[in-house]
Amino acid sequence: MIKVPPYLSKGSTIGLTCPAGYMELDKVQNCIHTLQNWGYEVMVGKTIGSKSKTYFSGTDSARRDEFQAMLDDKNIHAILCGRGGYGVSRFIDQLDFSTFKKHPKWIIGFSDITVFLAHLHSQLNAASIHSPMANAFNEGGHKSIYVQSLQKALKGIKSNYTAAPNSKNKIGKASGQLIGGNLALLAHLCGTKSAYKTNGKILFIEDIGEYIYNIDRMFLQLKRAGHLKKLAGLIVGKFTEIKDNPRPFGQTIPELILQHVAEYNYPVCFEFPVSHEKENLALKVGIEHLLSVSKKAVQLKEL
Repeated sequence: MIKVPPYLSKGSTIGLTCPAGYMELDKVQNCIHTLQNWGYEVMVGKTIGSKSKTYFSGTDSARRDEFQAMLDDKNIHAILCGRGGYGVSRFIDQLDFSTFKKHPKWIIGFSDITVFLAHLHSQLNAASIHSPMANAFNEGGHKSIYVQSLQKALKGIKSNYTAAPNSKNKIGKASGQLIGGNLALLAHLCGTKSAYKTNGKILFIEDIGEYIYNIDRMFLQLKRAGHLKKLAGLIVGKFTEIKDNPRPFGQTIPELILQHVAEYNYPVCFEFPVSHEKENLALKVGIEHLLSVSKKAVQLKEL
C-alpha cells in the first residue's frame, strides 16, 4: 500500500529549497506570495539565492543539510523545490529518511527532482508530486491551469485530465500506479536503488534540450534494463528544444519511441501536457490512475 502524505489545509507550512541548481531570490517572490494567498505559511531556505559561485545552489553538504532539516521538521508539511537542473543525486544516498517514514510529507518538483520522486517510490513506497516549481509562478504563471493544478493536488482534489488525440497514439486502457519524470534522470537512475520499479505501472516521461540520438540511447537503456517490458501504459509528454546532428538521425521522437515499444501491448500517448515548458500538469506519483487512450481523446484520471 502506497503511503500518501497528509494533504494540506489552511495554515500548513511549505518549505522552499533549492537542492540542485542555483536560483535567484527575486525569482521566487511570486511563488511565495501565491502560496501565502493559497493560505499556506512558507519557510524559505538559505539555498534560495545562496551566495554560491558554482552551478549549484550551495555546496553539496549545504543543500543536503537544508533538505534533511526540512524532512525532519514536523512543522513543515510539504517541500517545494525551487528548481531542478542537476545536483540531487550527489547527496541522495546521504539523506536519513527515518523521520520521514513516521511523518511523510509531500515532496514537489520535476526535472532533477525526479531523483527524489523515484527514490521515495522505490525505497519508501511514498507518494509525491511531479509539478511546476517556483519559476512557473512568474510572468502570470500563477494564474495558469498548470500551477493551479498544483494547488488542487495539495488540497487532495483528485485529478482528471484530458489531452488531445494524436495520430501516433496506441489505443487502449490501463490502470496502475503513476510513476515517471525526466527521461534523462530515469536513465541516470538505472542500476541504482533509486530506480523506479516499473512492472504494472503507468510511466510518464518528458525532456528538454537533448539530441535525438541521445533520446534513442536513453530509451535503449530503459529497455535493456527491463523497465519498459511490463508497463501498464506509457505517457509521452513534450520533448522541447530537441536537437539533431548535421547528418540527421532519421526518426522523429514518436517514431523512435514506438519502435522501442512495438513488441509491447500497452497504450501509449504522445504530447501529454507534462514538460519543461508552461504545459506541466501536477501528477501524483505513486497514486493509482486510469489511462484511457482513444481516437477521440486521452484521459488520465486519478482513482
